[in-house]
Amino acid sequence: MPGFHHVEVWVVDVEAVGPAWSWLLGRLGFALEAEWPGGMSWAACGAYLTLTTSPNLSASGHDRRAPGVNHLAFHGGAADAVDALMSEAPARGWTPLYAERYPHAGGPDHYAGWLENADGFKVEVVAER
Repeated sequence: MPGFHHVEVWVVDVEAVGPAWSWLLGRLGFALEAEWPGGMSWAACGAYLTLTTSPNLSASGHDRRAPGVNHLAFHGGAADAVDALMSEAPARGWTPLYAERYPHAGGPDHYAGWLENADGFKVEVVAER
């Protein structure tokens, strides 16, 4: 039974980052399943991703370079779908990373784009081979 059941990401303010995540996850085939004060959840292929406002905020906020999860990687479909998503992302709250090496920042055989949101969360969108 391999695969994730769900992933829960704690954020500083889900209302502030929710629109950017909603756009990204919708483009990747996830459907918004639930919303509640301080949380949102999207599902696809039997798994779901939840964003929740953290009850334990530190002064430093999220740091993807600290111990913990560095980034989430998603299947992005064909290369042209990844290209389209990457071109739309800046207007939707996501900053492209490694733009000078796009789409092969992960190596010559890896077609992907990397994005970071205002809270410093990084995602990778990987094209199918």
